[in-house]
Amino acid sequence: METDAHPLAYLLHLNGWTATNYLARLSVVHQRLGYGKLDVHQRKRVSRWIREGITPEMNVQLAMAVLHGIATHEIAARPWPEWLKPACVREQDLLDAEWTAQTTLDLLDRVAAPGGPMERRGFLVVTGTAIGSVLAGAATAQPAAARTPGRRISRKVPALFEQSLAVLRRQDDQLGAGQVHASARAQLRLITGTLRGAAYSEDTGRRLYAAAAEAARICAWTAYDSGYHGLAEEYYVAALRAAGSSGDPVVTANTKNFWAIMRYSNGDPKGAADLVTDALAQTGRIGSPRLEAMLHARLARSHARAGDQRAAARAQTAAFEAYDRARDRSPEEEPDCVYWVNLGELHSWAATSAMDLQAPAQALTHFAAIPAAHRDEGYDSQAYPRAVALRLARTAEAHAALGDLDGAVHSAHQAVTHMGSLTSTRGNSALNNLRAKMADHESVPAVREFLESTA
Repeated sequence: METDAHPLAYLLHLNGWTATNYLARLSVVHQRLGYGKLDVHQRKRVSRWIREGITPEMNVQLAMAVLHGIATHEIAARPWPEWLKPACVREQDLLDAEWTAQTTLDLLDRVAAPGGPMERRGFLVVTGTAIGSVLAGAATAQPAAARTPGRRISRKVPALFEQSLAVLRRQDDQLGAGQVHASARAQLRLITGTLRGAAYSEDTGRRLYAAAAEAARICAWTAYDSGYHGLAEEYYVAALRAAGSSGDPVVTANTKNFWAIMRYSNGDPKGAADLVTDALAQTGRIGSPRLEAMLHARLARSHARAGDQRAAARAQTAAFEAYDRARDRSPEEEPDCVYWVNLGELHSWAATSAMDLQAPAQALTHFAAIPAAHRDEGYDSQAYPRAVALRLARTAEAHAALGDLDGAVHSAHQAVTHMGSLTSTRGNSALNNLRAKMADHESVPAVREFLESTA
């Protein structure tokens, strides 16, 4: 078990505690609860809890719950060490506070504060059952009102932020998350400072909150793409709160869409499906077939991760049907946040879902449809090297699953070329997974040459 993926390891790191320090603090609580002292010199005991997956005795878990401020009923509700995760949320108010504009602003101040941009990797800090609570809270969100103190600003200010965020989205496509995350954090701080210090009308204020939501969403996405899942999740919750304060259904739906990617990629397809289903319920207010297609495709990916072939097929069909309605619309009629959604992407997602459902031949059919779709729509693959690299890596996996090693090696080499020096943990992980699968065929000269050239 990786220690950076264990909540107890993170809590020790967060508080600067050694194993001995931790046992000493735990012993005090353990004794106060009437269970007697713990041997504070048994440091290996903590190591076994973290590294070997040993479950602490119930009385020790009860003492841990008290020490970390977690309700003891959580121990019965979730297995060890899942129930420890709420203590790992640096800002518990992200989950518990009322959904008001003032609370949103206070929380944005905290998550946007200067500091290390990538503070941990680790695990998802919102449990699957808590997704429902977050969505219920979001439904009660109170949109922002006008603000009178400070120097009055015009509608041009949020427009400038919207332009900057559009640039950040496209920079992420070409440069990768590692280089864009710091810029997104800086933009979030600037927007939050404006919200805090300026005077503005109700409409301008809501646009500022929408910009804050998108900046936090980009912070979340780039943190996730760099492998920092716990940090990303905190940004996603903050983004959803800011979206609620904006009253903007587009930024709300887009936030839920991207958060869903992280949920199903980390073993929570139900939470992902809940997020996307909630977003789909608002598409009537938005009137964007392209955004609707994106959400249906994301729902299909969630169902495929859960192994539900029928539900995945229904959602995928709905995605293609929605996209057909988008063909006659100009880009100006669609939200900017879906500029990247195209027919080739829909086929790519369908192919990846097919791989999740153990259908590599079906996956290759969708992969084969992508070049024609891109030609028809004037797609510039050079503008999306990470997306192309991920798609090619998955194409190679499909070829390998069908025993076509020559096809696998050809696609694998192309994937490596497209990744280049792009900073993306997801992309690198996909290539590493591909190399691990190809290693089973190392006796084949072409495979061996690929593995040696990419070592």
